[in-house]
Amino acid sequence: METALYSTEEGAADMLTLFFRTILVYFIVFLTLRIMGKREIGKLSVFDLVISIMIAEIAVFVLEDTEKPMFEGILPMITLVGVQIFIAFLSLKNEKLRRLFEGKPAYIIQNGELNRKVMKQHRYNLDDLLLQLRQNRVMDVADVEFAILEPSGKLTVVEKKPPAPQEADDKQPKIRYEGLPVPLIMDGKVQDDGLEKIGKTRFWLKSQLQSKGVREFKEVFFCTIDHRGRWFIDRKR
Repeated sequence: METALYSTEEGAADMLTLFFRTILVYFIVFLTLRIMGKREIGKLSVFDLVISIMIAEIAVFVLEDTEKPMFEGILPMITLVGVQIFIAFLSLKNEKLRRLFEGKPAYIIQNGELNRKVMKQHRYNLDDLLLQLRQNRVMDVADVEFAILEPSGKLTVVEKKPPAPQEADDKQPKIRYEGLPVPLIMDGKVQDDGLEKIGKTRFWLKSQLQSKGVREFKEVFFCTIDHRGRWFIDRKR
């Protein structure tokens, strides 16, 4: 009976210890992240993100083993925060070091043209581009003058100036499908589901491309058409 009572009291003491350690670790992690800066999580650089993940992992280790002294967890956290502050201070003084740790923006679209070399370098595909354009409320690649992939992974979009009212699309053939621009060629491959959506065939697509100076499908990296008949064609270079 005494053994059972002692075991119960010991378990309650462990739970109480875990409770207070959790609260303490929460405030420590909160303070360390505040000290590191006020940038949003989605805007953290890779360096800041690594530091944040490491601090979170250390906090988990401290909570998992209540026998481990708190100082063994607090010291690594303080060390990481010190490293982050030191690197951030040096980065303010040295642009090369800042680019090394923070990275630099990359132009996915420049002057209205897709930069496939940059896309390949950042392992950034067309589906990623279309997704982030939609998140920026841009539905057509043809409307984009510049698309800049920031070090945080966010896409900054600069749209083209709207055409003058006289520049109507009346000369272009209307498409019976109304909605988002339809991809017809991606990575040099014809998108048959896109053609089916607008009620056209490969023969029609090839004749349209030939009228624009494109002989083969494989010459095109990306091609879309919207319901007003506006084309966007990015040729392989």
